[in-house]
Amino acid sequence: MGKVAVAAAVVCTAAVCAAAMVVMRRQIKSSGRWAKAEAILRELEEKCGAPKAKLRQVADAMTMEMHAGLASEGGSKLKMLISYVDNLPTGDEKGLFYALDLGGTNYCVMRVQLGGKESMIKQEFEKVPIPPHLMVGSSHELFDFITAALAKFVATESEDFHPPPGRQRELGFTFSFPVRQLSLVSGTLIKWTKGFLIEDAVGQDVVGELTKAMERVGLDMRVTALVNDTVGTLAGGRYDNPDVIAAVILGTGTNAAYVERAHAIPKWQGLLPKTGEMVINMEWGSFQSSHLPLTEYDQSLAAESLNPGEQIFEKMISGMYLGELVRRVLCRMAEEADFFGYDIPPKLKIPFILRTYNMLAMHHDTSSDLKVVGSTLNDILEVPNSSLKMRKMIVELCDIVASRGARLAAAGILGIIKKVGRDAVTEGEKQRAVIALDGGVFEQYTKFRKCMMSTLNEILGDIAGVLSSSISTTAQVLELLFLQHLIPRNEYSLLLCS
Repeated sequence: MGKVAVAAAVVCTAAVCAAAMVVMRRQIKSSGRWAKAEAILRELEEKCGAPKAKLRQVADAMTMEMHAGLASEGGSKLKMLISYVDNLPTGDEKGLFYALDLGGTNYCVMRVQLGGKESMIKQEFEKVPIPPHLMVGSSHELFDFITAALAKFVATESEDFHPPPGRQRELGFTFSFPVRQLSLVSGTLIKWTKGFLIEDAVGQDVVGELTKAMERVGLDMRVTALVNDTVGTLAGGRYDNPDVIAAVILGTGTNAAYVERAHAIPKWQGLLPKTGEMVINMEWGSFQSSHLPLTEYDQSLAAESLNPGEQIFEKMISGMYLGELVRRVLCRMAEEADFFGYDIPPKLKIPFILRTYNMLAMHHDTSSDLKVVGSTLNDILEVPNSSLKMRKMIVELCDIVASRGARLAAAGILGIIKKVGRDAVTEGEKQRAVIALDGGVFEQYTKFRKCMMSTLNEILGDIAGVLSSSISTTAQVLELLFLQHLIPRNEYSLLLCS
């Protein structure tokens, strides 16, 4: 072999070896990349762990905070607001009623004709998205926008919905933010949540603001009740089922309301209501406890939100934040493990770009190649090429975040049950407690809902059955039967707009 040939062979061999080394280094780096990403996932799983013992601690803490919030104003992170609703529907109600529901990125206007138990309910409603700039603008602008849509909706009233001659139209106002009620028809806004921040409305009577806006557009209508959406869910559930004792909203935000014995409210200053009961709006989204399985992602989200350090429970379980928690974990995986390759997708750095409905779609993906996960990564984060391994890890990430939220929601419900004394039964006693549930996360996030319900069975033990098999278009009632055996039954609330 000539010198030229030998040299060529040496060069060729060196090139092959170099290429092999590059490939090997890439394989080692890739292996290390996946190992690091896996480690981040396992660390998250451990920190989000919510075993039965911890959930019982969370429930006990919830019950304790409920007692403290009822004892005095400011006695607890839970506001435990008196709703002035002491008489819930019976199903015998008749007449034409309007409702306006403001509590998230959409608001709903509705009219309903009630005919008592012998007549079917007629209802019409319309959902209107709220432009983002109005969520942080002025009170005047927000209420003018809402009232204009309400007036337009009233103008479409058909013959079936006309009020009796000479009777003013009545409006129930569902305002799903913390309000300190002064009466059934007045209440001052304590603070905004769920992405709203309209400073000039804080401390104002929200019924007064709405009434002035209706006057500005010439709408002849009066507000006959101001309620939180959770109180509305409770009322809607009670309309259908006299055993409803509490309601929980799991949607953009989260909250709970329940029926309390009036004499168990030390901070109540007025005469005890004749019914002996009072509906309490817990504002449970503000619940905090050392037993909550907080992570660094929860802490950074809370610190950087519009209400830093507040609404901790809400930020762990509600639709406004679940997708954002997933994004924050993916950011760390991208930065520390090159999860998406050497470059971090620019879109991944945008807060709230990954919404909970995106997370839901990926979590529910049952295709063999996880096609929905791939298309979500491409459409939302502009990651065109994702491996099946990457997609599987993302589905697992969604499962960890959703499962923790669902299990904590179940613990919160247990806390309410313990407060009203329904966590134990004496021999031969048959108690029934129905919890009305509403909200997009509960209705649409199937895996969240199933996890929450299985967790309730787990932590309530043999004394309760938790039942549900389908979702109505408006609200689902979850029934907790305090019996020794599971009794299948489905209940629906028909008066809520969600």
